[in-house]
Amino acid sequence: MERTCRNTELSIKDVGRKVTLIGWVAKRRNLGSIIFIDLRDRSGIIQVMIKDADKATDIRNEYVIQVKGEVNKKEVPNPKMKTGDIEVVAEEINVINTAMNTPLIIADETDALEDTRLKYRYLDLRRPCMQKYFDIRDQIKISTHSYLHKLQFIEVETPMLCASSPEGAKEYLVPSRLHHGSFYALPQSPQMFKQLLMVAGFERYYQIARCFRDEDLRADRQPDFTQIDIETSFLDQEEFLTMMEGLIHEIFMNTIGYDVKLPLRQMPYREAMERFGSDKPDTRFGIELHDLKTIFKDTTFEAYKAAEAIKGISVPGVAAETSRKVIDNLTLEAKKFGLGGLAVLKKENGELTGSFVKFLSDAEKVALIKELAVNDGDIVIISAGPYNRVTPLLGALRLQYGKQLGLIKPNTYDLLWVVDFPMFERDVESGAIVATHHPFTRPKDEDIKYLDSDPTKVISYAYDIVINGYEAGGGTLRIYDQNIQKKIFNILGLSDEEVEKKFGYFVNALKYGTPPHAGMAFGLDRLAMILGGTDNIRDVIAFPKNLAGVDPMSMAPTEVSQKQLDDLGIVIPEKE
Repeated sequence: MERTCRNTELSIKDVGRKVTLIGWVAKRRNLGSIIFIDLRDRSGIIQVMIKDADKATDIRNEYVIQVKGEVNKKEVPNPKMKTGDIEVVAEEINVINTAMNTPLIIADETDALEDTRLKYRYLDLRRPCMQKYFDIRDQIKISTHSYLHKLQFIEVETPMLCASSPEGAKEYLVPSRLHHGSFYALPQSPQMFKQLLMVAGFERYYQIARCFRDEDLRADRQPDFTQIDIETSFLDQEEFLTMMEGLIHEIFMNTIGYDVKLPLRQMPYREAMERFGSDKPDTRFGIELHDLKTIFKDTTFEAYKAAEAIKGISVPGVAAETSRKVIDNLTLEAKKFGLGGLAVLKKENGELTGSFVKFLSDAEKVALIKELAVNDGDIVIISAGPYNRVTPLLGALRLQYGKQLGLIKPNTYDLLWVVDFPMFERDVESGAIVATHHPFTRPKDEDIKYLDSDPTKVISYAYDIVINGYEAGGGTLRIYDQNIQKKIFNILGLSDEEVEKKFGYFVNALKYGTPPHAGMAFGLDRLAMILGGTDNIRDVIAFPKNLAGVDPMSMAPTEVSQKQLDDLGIVIPEKE
């Protein structure tokens, strides 16, 4: 089909040129004898002037049309448009296809609810802001390929149908038609495969990998997602992180023209939790956590005497709006974290006020004001209880107030590595020892001695890259010693039989000269979300699921026929 160029390839230099353009009608304005059309293609919008209104009386929004005409200079330029200096005076208009009235406004600003947008996703994706997200996503991939190939990485595809390895998140299972009662699993990540590629001697591997996790959804999580998966041999942690920083620099520069200053700073996990209440701290604003245990060492308040942790934050300038209802909501938030409540104090006229004040000595009041640098009009929030409940609660409240008070400057980026994660942690509910990252994470050499005596003291070679409070990627140095790997499995309570059943092929591979290796994965969707300036990961995925795990467009997941179930040997119990 005849087409001279895309809309935004034209400029003031093309005045007088005869062109043929194709696109969608974004807007139609009828001025009586003249009709103006905003013609939209993937590159952008150009104005078309139709001097003979009879040629366009039947043309409506979202019609696909072909325009033949001449490029003219506009009498009144539009500086907001890339093609704002010019317009095309139409000599011929051909309607290629018509369109019904659309159920949403196809523009950057739309009034459609998200469910409507997802149901008519093919229309939602026509919006220029949506196409911008996918340009950014594409540039991330192009930058990744270019950077890693220069460093002699090789791209290798790993299987989509794998053996089940139910560690961490729940897996999606795929029944085998040929082997009734047996199932494949969709990969949560290519973790063991990429390590096996290091055993195989590839030394530097990467893959833009599809991954699947059957988890509860939220704004920055999807059941099927994409990660930039990377593994290397013969690099220590600092060498590997330096290499990955180069990749991040390339991605930021090539997508949004932002010059990330290197090297990135590194923050130990413990410091991140102590200061920000999160292992993915947003460090673009203050409101840091303070340890108040020393202040309350002589407290008479019973609930604080036996508390493992007592921590607090000071929130500036919100005392006047902190009503009883707000305090009740803060208490409800504490209960979500398994805590009975929290204390909220205000500083007014130089004094701390609030129902909790009666439990404070004068010395404790003075110490609190000094430690938290409390000014008139500020509030103090104090929480006490188990460390792994108190700290994330205050971290969540800190983030909530940071956004509410506008403390985060728009269009700013703060990147850091969080390092030195504990090798193990205790499950909040059961108290059992579990792996903080995954069971293939290498313990720090100096902490191997604690594996037998107190595994919770062991620090690992693990690292997450945090961007604006989002975990944008993470990885570890891997265990390459079969004896250490066996010990880790034992600590996690896995018997030899369970190890053989779940990881037999992988453990066996470690016996054949495994090199020291390290790797990580960047969340491609999350990077696109951050760089695109949206806080909704569904915006950067072409056909996403909603929070119920449903695709409103195709209505997946759907029921299947009885014959399909019979072929797979699956029986669905009848609903009671």
